[in-house]
Amino acid sequence: MNGDGADVVEHFTARAERYDRSSRWCTDATLLDRIFALAGVGPTDTVLDLACGTGLVSRRFHGRVARLLGADITPAMAAQAAPHLDGFLLADASALPLPDHHLDAIVCRQGLQFMDLDRVLPELLRVLKPGGRLVTADLHAYGPADAAEYFEVLRLRNPARRNFFVAGEMGALLQKAGYSPVCVEVHISEEDVEAWADNGAIADSRVAAIRAIYEGGSPEFLRLHAARVGHDRILDQMRFEISRGLKPA
Repeated sequence: MNGDGADVVEHFTARAERYDRSSRWCTDATLLDRIFALAGVGPTDTVLDLACGTGLVSRRFHGRVARLLGADITPAMAAQAAPHLDGFLLADASALPLPDHHLDAIVCRQGLQFMDLDRVLPELLRVLKPGGRLVTADLHAYGPADAAEYFEVLRLRNPARRNFFVAGEMGALLQKAGYSPVCVEVHISEEDVEAWADNGAIADSRVAAIRAIYEGGSPEFLRLHAARVGHDRILDQMRFEISRGLKPA
């Protein structure tokens, strides 16, 4: 994390009770299945769910691997993950209390947006075994044409966010950090923006500002997101990229 991560802890402590209901993608079975498949794990493997939150991703791996660890910095979120984990690390991702070459796979859904990637990606490489897999799933802008408006939407919804990604960026970051080979898959999640924005951790004024961006959105932003803006409902086709990088043998 940049700094001590106190803003991240504060934000997600406020969201902990309703987090699992805050986005369609949180419980999207197809997205979870794709993460599990790309991780390529089996019953003898040790896996880390990084930024495990309430354990929604952990539940896909629990009972299907030899040992499942979770790591997070927000105790209020992680308390909900505990029943689905074999061990928990209250730890910053840039300094994991794990030995070198320890993990067969690391999965991280929507966590890298809060982290200092120059420090975290090499640290994750350190704790992976040769041939181990890092699988990430993150919201990305479709490209330069929608980035400014979409990044402002994301910033308003989560002021603790550090990183904003455009299409292809996470895969490039993994390659730069030494993961090879890298593959990227796209997953589209249709989100009800009104429900997605009302996450319990931001002021009503921010929710209203998000709606205003869609109501006054540029034609290209609205086209790329296939956005449907109604009086009581806004729908957005949000783009996830699921990226997998291997630690070279």
